[in-house]
Amino acid sequence: MLIKNQYEIKKIKEGGKILGSILSELAKMSVAGVSTLEVDKRAEELILESGGRPAFKGFRGSPSDIPFPTTICSSLNAGLVHGIAKKEVILKDGDIFSIDIGMEWPLNKEDAREDGRGWFTDMALTVAIGKIDKKTKELLKVTKKALEVGIKSIKPGLPVSVIGKEIEKYVKKQGDYGIIRDLVGHGVGHEVHEEPRVPNYYDKNLDKFIMRPGMVLALEPMVSLGSHEITTSNDGWTIEMADGSMSGHFEHTVVVTKKGCEVLTRRPLEKFEKLY
Repeated sequence: MLIKNQYEIKKIKEGGKILGSILSELAKMSVAGVSTLEVDKRAEELILESGGRPAFKGFRGSPSDIPFPTTICSSLNAGLVHGIAKKEVILKDGDIFSIDIGMEWPLNKEDAREDGRGWFTDMALTVAIGKIDKKTKELLKVTKKALEVGIKSIKPGLPVSVIGKEIEKYVKKQGDYGIIRDLVGHGVGHEVHEEPRVPNYYDKNLDKFIMRPGMVLALEPMVSLGSHEITTSNDGWTIEMADGSMSGHFEHTVVVTKKGCEVLTRRPLEKFEKLY
């Protein structure tokens, strides 16, 4: 079901606010000398304390997949998405670190759905570890702005394709960046991933898919300093840039409203964050 009712939107919004606060804390603790597993453990602690459940841990895209083993998708530098947090992976000065996090919330009997499940929110950011070079800093700036461009483009009655069209137009104006094509945003709420696809480029097949109030979408621009082509590592999950170029990833969950959209996963003091 693509359209959420007002009660569902209320619960998704409450969960999104919690998840935004959690991601803010994770970003602050992501400094040189910290392992990605430390960040992951803190993420799981905070989600469980809030009355939720990590949405990604144990996730399978298909029955034959290896279950995803960690709470966050932890990706460094040329790592784009779906990286696995590890004790031996230590953040160091000059890295860029992408944290993608999802939560199912709430799980208490009073507020959960009839089947005992909660609602899903999904978000991501990329943070600089120490000092990064000018090109990489600009990459993160462009990727973060691309998300806001996509958010601003959302209006009921317009096709979903307008989101990717506006993101692609903006990114191309900024320089020679790779806009990842094999991975896209998506609907969210009842499940981690729902229809429709929300690519970061114009897809004419989505011209007939009209946005309506109550649609909940996860927008997630992914941009690289090189080619858009990606590869999957031997662990079956980690997706990296095929040419080894740095890549950025920012994501928010939003709901389409009568006049535009509302961002449901804004982080506290997001406007004042210094991520890079």
